[in-house]
Amino acid sequence: MRSFTTSHGIFYNGDCIKGAALIPDNTVDLIITDPPYGIEGDKLHRHYNRDESFVTDGYVEIPAEEYESFTRDWILQAERILRPGGSLYIVSGYTHLRHILNALYETSLEEVNHIIWRYNFGVFTSLKYVSSHYHILFYAKPGGKRTFNTECRFSLSEKDENGGSLNYQDREDVWIINREYKPGKVKNKNELPTALLSKIIQYSSNEGDLVCDLFLGGFSTAKTAIGLLRRATGFEISPVMYDAKIDEMMAVVPGFLLDTAQTPKEPSRKRTRKAWNPEETEQLRKRYNELNQTSLSQKEVNQQLQEEFDRGYWSIEKALKQTGIKPGR
Repeated sequence: MRSFTTSHGIFYNGDCIKGAALIPDNTVDLIITDPPYGIEGDKLHRHYNRDESFVTDGYVEIPAEEYESFTRDWILQAERILRPGGSLYIVSGYTHLRHILNALYETSLEEVNHIIWRYNFGVFTSLKYVSSHYHILFYAKPGGKRTFNTECRFSLSEKDENGGSLNYQDREDVWIINREYKPGKVKNKNELPTALLSKIIQYSSNEGDLVCDLFLGGFSTAKTAIGLLRRATGFEISPVMYDAKIDEMMAVVPGFLLDTAQTPKEPSRKRTRKAWNPEETEQLRKRYNELNQTSLSQKEVNQQLQEEFDRGYWSIEKALKQTGIKPGR
């Protein structure tokens, strides 16, 4: 099987089901993949009425009658190469979603979230609702610690103009992220946007981790992973697309996305998830009573305690109420 290697990864031109044998068991930290649709994806431009002049030829579709067995085979390989605790994100439409869910059900992989990705410009219809979303299935392999960086993009203390938690909003399971349009640039038929890939990679991996895409397409996953200082690998069955992307991938500068990636504007509270010991609890009681004698509001008291104990709002509130320092409602 042909391959090329960069400073941060190796990429193969071939069928991922057979080619996955090149990847040892339990070695991949994160898989993000957007498998073929099984709905004549090579003819999607007819529905979207779009100019395909810069879209690379060679999109390889899976016949509908083969989709079930095809899905089962590649998901079994994904399960094998994931490390215990590793994460898998599958982007899918609804037509063959049942086959993907059934295949996942037959593995040891455990569901974490079923995310809805809403995008702009769905397929226009006149006699039914416009379809403008995809499903993102988030699963994990049991047996190890799963990476999820809760405050990698927004700290728990960051608020919007209405006082709402930016962290909470960013972690809701409905994502509104527009597709990317690249006029005049060579591209794959349906590339995932960098904003969506960055979000997944930031939450579910760390720098130096290995990110795999079994259906590389336009190499967006690999490019984004390397841009965030991860390692990358994957497969692309189309020789045309593979050859079109070699020079681009060889030129990718590791870390090029770090300056523009979403990161917390306020420092995270390092002790938020740590258990309170008796000494800390007694100190909290003392400081809460002292601050309560001042003119500070309860919100201001909590903010002061956050600073002193290096914990988030809810960590302080929970400790105050569970220990009886502050009466619960």
